[in-house]
Amino acid sequence: MVNGVSVTVLGGGSFGTVIANLIGDKGLPVKLWMRDSNRAAEVNTERMNSRYLPGRKLSDLIEATSDLEYALADSDIVFISIPSQSFRAVTQQAKVYLKPSQIVVSTTKGIEAKNFSLMSQILAEELPDNRIGVLSGPNLAKEIVQKQLTATVVASADDSVRKAIQAAMHCAYFRVYASSDMYGVELGGTLKNIYAIASGLSSALGMGENTKSMLMTRSLAEMSRFAVQLGANPMTFLGLAGVGDLIVTCSSPLSRNYRVGYALGEGKTLEQAVESLGEVAEGVNTLRYVKEKADTLGVYMPLVAGLYQVVFENAPVSEVAKTMMLSTQSSDVEFLLPRDSD
Repeated sequence: MVNGVSVTVLGGGSFGTVIANLIGDKGLPVKLWMRDSNRAAEVNTERMNSRYLPGRKLSDLIEATSDLEYALADSDIVFISIPSQSFRAVTQQAKVYLKPSQIVVSTTKGIEAKNFSLMSQILAEELPDNRIGVLSGPNLAKEIVQKQLTATVVASADDSVRKAIQAAMHCAYFRVYASSDMYGVELGGTLKNIYAIASGLSSALGMGENTKSMLMTRSLAEMSRFAVQLGANPMTFLGLAGVGDLIVTCSSPLSRNYRVGYALGEGKTLEQAVESLGEVAEGVNTLRYVKEKADTLGVYMPLVAGLYQVVFENAPVSEVAKTMMLSTQSSDVEFLLPRDSD
């Protein structure tokens, strides 16, 4: 146990609740900030978050609250687990109460639309006096709450942040690896959501294992190509935040983005697919933002372009796949051979 450390989690969705529960299970006091006071009361009295983790008993050391000032008071570490579209607004509300000594870590995998900002960039802009980091990896909330063996990556330019998060979160079923490539780790967690949609769609259409393996490896190539263009280290994508997260989200029906893709493959509209999910699938918006950014930068991303046609332009999957298979063949592994003009 890490003595004398207190933690706050902002966001009572599935992953925010799971982080709070993991911290509480370690014997550390943890406050869970939730917008809805009724849901906070449910956590405190019933030890349950019935909306996101039904049937799962939560740690007695979680104290849920809808009072942001109270939630942040005296915490050493603050995790922000808020959907990307609300991330900046909540951070701006929180900074009134935050002290420079508090470590702030984003667990959100998404992009802010208007200026293509990742959550770490928002934190750096809004909280210039705080030490910041990001958490990402193959971390399905429903498996973590079941205490299945899981690993994640904490990334920060500050070694003290990495060590503090490792100490606070590491336990018998949850291992925390460290990285200094905050941008690469965050991009890996963000970009893989796009390809999880493609994977779910391919599964619904009954595509074979050869197709799935091709899809996953070419997804990794696209992710790293795009991220390196934005300044990330390509080696980051060989780790948990890259290939690790890509595998789990492209393979598991527990992934929200996979389920959106599967619904699309069954013939549902995008609106029906998102509505049936009942919670945010970051990949839908990420697909739109990355397509626009790739076009602006001139980054070759055929899977993104094809999926964009299917999701937003109602293009037939078979025609898009045929076009992609007839496109110029290039090198297998990124960065080993020069890319021919496409």
